[in-house]
Amino acid sequence: MRTKWVLALAAVTLSLTACAAPEEEAAAVPAAGDASAAAVKFNDSPDQNRILPPKDAAAAALLPAEIAAKGKLVIGVGAAGSGFPPLAFAATDNKTLIGNEPDIAAAIASTLGLEPVLENTSWENLFIGLDSGKFDLGASNITVTEERKLKYDFVSYRKDDLGWLARAGSGLTVTKPADIAGKKVSVSSGTNQEKILVEWAEEVKKAGLAPVEIKYYQTNQATYLALGSGQIDLHLGPNPSAAYHVATTGQTEIVGTYSGAGATLQGLIALTTKKDNGLVKAYAAALDKLIASGDYTKILSRWNLTNEAVTAAEVNPPGLPIEGK
Repeated sequence: MRTKWVLALAAVTLSLTACAAPEEEAAAVPAAGDASAAAVKFNDSPDQNRILPPKDAAAAALLPAEIAAKGKLVIGVGAAGSGFPPLAFAATDNKTLIGNEPDIAAAIASTLGLEPVLENTSWENLFIGLDSGKFDLGASNITVTEERKLKYDFVSYRKDDLGWLARAGSGLTVTKPADIAGKKVSVSSGTNQEKILVEWAEEVKKAGLAPVEIKYYQTNQATYLALGSGQIDLHLGPNPSAAYHVATTGQTEIVGTYSGAGATLQGLIALTTKKDNGLVKAYAAALDKLIASGDYTKILSRWNLTNEAVTAAEVNPPGLPIEGK
C-alpha cells in the first residue's frame, strides 16, 4: 500500500495512452448516477472546438502582474496513464488531452486573457508541479480537503460524488461500511477516495466484521479487468467516471454513491493553486463570469455533468475534515 495522502517525491513523467470515448454519433450516456437521463453524444476527436470566451477585464485585473505579463496559464492535469473519462482522457489521436477538466481550465484561462497551456502528468507530479510553481493551476477532479487547504488555495467548480462500482448483476448494494465487509475493494492511491475507504475499513474492523481487502491498480483498464474477472468486488472512484463506464460498456453497475467529503458534507471539486500565490481571486472571478454567461453550463453539458453543477464559485470552501479532528 502506498503512503496515504502523502505526495510522492519522485518525479516520473508518464505519457497519456488512449481510453477514448465512444464515437460521437453512437455515444449515449446517462448523467452520472441517473440511468433515465437523455442521451448525450460525445466528441472524442482531437478537434474539440473548445469554448474559449473573450477576456473579462474585471477578472483579468485580479491577476498577479507576473502572470498577466507571461500571457499564459500553465495547467496541470493528472491524467497520465489511462485517464479518467469523461473528466480527462486522450482523444482518438492518443495524445490530445480532452474532457471536462481541460475544458473548464481552458475557459478560465481564456476569460483571464491568457493562453491555456495544458500539461498532462501523473497525479503525484501534479501536486509537485503546483508546489514548485511549474503549474499555475491544477484541474484534475481535485477534492477540497482541510488537509490540502494547508498548502493550496481552491475555487470550487463542481460537486464531488463518488460511486461504488461493481460487476453488472453483482446484487451488491453499498450504503454503509458493513456493506463492504469481507470484500476486495480497489481505489486510487493518494486520493480522498482512498482516505474514505480506509476509514470505512477501520469501522468494519472495529465492528468485528470480516476485514476489507484494499487493492491498487495502475490504470483504469486494469481495474475494470479485475472487476470483470472477479479479482475484486468493488471499486470506489469518481461517480462521473463510474457512470461513463457503466453506460459505454454495460459490464458494470453503480451500487451506491457517497459524498467525496464524507457523510455530513457535500464534497466539492476545485481549481487548485499554490497557497497565497495571488491567483485564487482571479480564478473565482473568471468562474463566476463563465457561470453568468452560460458557458459553464455548456461545458458541463457536453460531458453530461450538469447534475454536478454549482451556482457560484467558492474560495476555499469547507472540505473533507482532517482525520481525528
